[in-house]
Amino acid sequence: MRSTSFLNPLKGIVLLFNLIFFNPQPINAQTQSSEISFEDRKSLFSYDKSIDLGIKDIALEQRESVIIRDITFVGVPGTDSVEAYIVEPNGSGVFAGILWGHWLGHHTSNREQYLAEAVALASRGVISVLINTMWSDPAWYESRVLEEDYGNSIRQVIEFRRAMDLLMSHENVDTARIAFVGHDYSGMYGAIAAGVEPRAKTYVFIAVTSSLYDWAFLANQPKSKYEYVRQNAVFELTDFVSQLKGSVFCQFSNSDPFISKIDGNIFFNALTPNAKEKKRYDAGHFMKGEDIISDRTAWLIRELNLN
Repeated sequence: MRSTSFLNPLKGIVLLFNLIFFNPQPINAQTQSSEISFEDRKSLFSYDKSIDLGIKDIALEQRESVIIRDITFVGVPGTDSVEAYIVEPNGSGVFAGILWGHWLGHHTSNREQYLAEAVALASRGVISVLINTMWSDPAWYESRVLEEDYGNSIRQVIEFRRAMDLLMSHENVDTARIAFVGHDYSGMYGAIAAGVEPRAKTYVFIAVTSSLYDWAFLANQPKSKYEYVRQNAVFELTDFVSQLKGSVFCQFSNSDPFISKIDGNIFFNALTPNAKEKKRYDAGHFMKGEDIISDRTAWLIRELNLN
């Protein structure tokens, strides 16, 4: 998450106080999350699973015994295709699968972020899918129209679900050994997708905060913050992560300017699986460090029963 702003742990209380006491605008009943059941919220992210993924191969690269396929696939019909890599061992077999989601940041804010890790894990018997997201565009955050966040959020969650379809449809993937790894926004939107349809055996969430509101207003303001909050309340992250059934590993920084320890703990405490673990590192929001990678790799090796 790139910005020089930082919202302190009291932001939610202050925002709620302002909404209640200082905003006289009428409430649109259609956007009241209290009137929308969780099942109805899940239906926001429904899509026609019979629509072909429309996979198109763009290029192919071989690195020793690993194949990297540069592809596109259909996320939401009628929108731009999703750019992705499929990284797989060269040869036949039954392999574990990992879906990777990148962060919003100054470096490798795209499907390249975890490519080296995916290549390394391919030698242990893993097929990976790494996707570009709407924040792959360097200008996305600063130029986005906040009134479009609601529709774009739904589209992004569906694209994560379709990416999981892509991974699990691979003929050599063992669908009982699937992982999701997401950093920053990918961890948060990926968590919503996972809450709608938990299909992974294990999850790794890296530098995630407890609410999309935490970062929503760091660059621009909506026409009405009141209506924005009311409409986007359906994306409450803690409601979705509480649905996860697989094991979860959370990686946080001790000095993250965008995520307070309180917000990280709120996310972690909302997780219901018995098998969950949290670890903090002396790293920034980029979460770059050999210890971070080695801990993540060890978790995936154990949870996916890799060689």
